[in-house]
Amino acid sequence: MPLRYSLLCEEPTDRSMKVAVITGAGQGIGRAIAYHFAAHGYAVSLLDCDTEALSETLAQIAGTGGQATCYVGDVARRQDVEAWLTHTEANFGTPDVLVNNAGIARGCSFLELGEEDFDRVMAVNLRGTFLCSQGAARRMVKAQKPGAIINLASTRALMSEPGTEAYTASKGAIVALTHGMAVSLGPHHIRVNAISPGWIEVSDWKKVGIARVPHHSEADKAQHPVGRVGRPSDIAETCFFLAESAGFITGQTLIVDGGMTVRMIYAE
Repeated sequence: MPLRYSLLCEEPTDRSMKVAVITGAGQGIGRAIAYHFAAHGYAVSLLDCDTEALSETLAQIAGTGGQATCYVGDVARRQDVEAWLTHTEANFGTPDVLVNNAGIARGCSFLELGEEDFDRVMAVNLRGTFLCSQGAARRMVKAQKPGAIINLASTRALMSEPGTEAYTASKGAIVALTHGMAVSLGPHHIRVNAISPGWIEVSDWKKVGIARVPHHSEADKAQHPVGRVGRPSDIAETCFFLAESAGFITGQTLIVDGGMTVRMIYAE
C-alpha cells in the first residue's frame, strides 16, 4: 500500500478563501487543475498516491504564493478519502469544489483482461469518484454550503480503441453517475457535471524524472478541427468555468476534444 501522510506549505491565515479539493493532482491534468484554481485565489487540497509527484506540485504552488495542502493516499479506499477530507477541513474548511480527476488504465486485449485488473480500474476510476463525491457532499450539506462537483470522464465513454474495455466502462459509468448525483444533490444546492477530455498531451506535465517535450505531427494536429492537440490547461479552464460561471448547468457532460469526436475520418 502507498505511504500515507500529509504535507502543508504553510499555515493558512485566510479561511475566507474558497476551497478546491482535487484528486490525482500529482501530475498531468490534475496538476494543471491544481495550478489553475490556486492561481485564481482558491486554497487547494490535493490527493495522489505518488508522493514525489505530489510534493513537486505542492512546492510549485507554494512557490507562487498559493495556499495548498496535500495528502498521499488511494481514492479507492474510504479510509484514505475520509482522512484527506478531514485534513482539508482542519486546514482550510469545508470544500466548495471537488474535482474527481484521479484515474488509471490497463491496456490489454479484451480476451486476456484479468478480473483483478478490471476491478482495479473500476475501483480507482468509478469507486474513487463515488467515495470522494459522497465524502465532500456530506460535508457541504452539513455546512449548508453550496458546492460544485466535477468528474473527469473521457471521450472513451463514447468511442473506443481495442484493449480499453476496463477504462471505457469506468468512464461511461462516470457519465451516468454524474447525472444521477446531480438529481440527488440538486436540492442541497450542489451542482454535478462531468468533462470528457479527448487527446490531451500531458508529457510536459509529468514529474521531473519522466517529463519530456511533446512533438505532434501535422497529421496529429489535423485530426482536430481546432488544429492542435489538447493541453491540460484546456481541461483546467473548463473545470474552473463549471465551478465559477455555470450556475444553471448540472448533470451535463462537456466534451472537450478540439472537435475530434465530431470529425469524420476516412481510411485512405
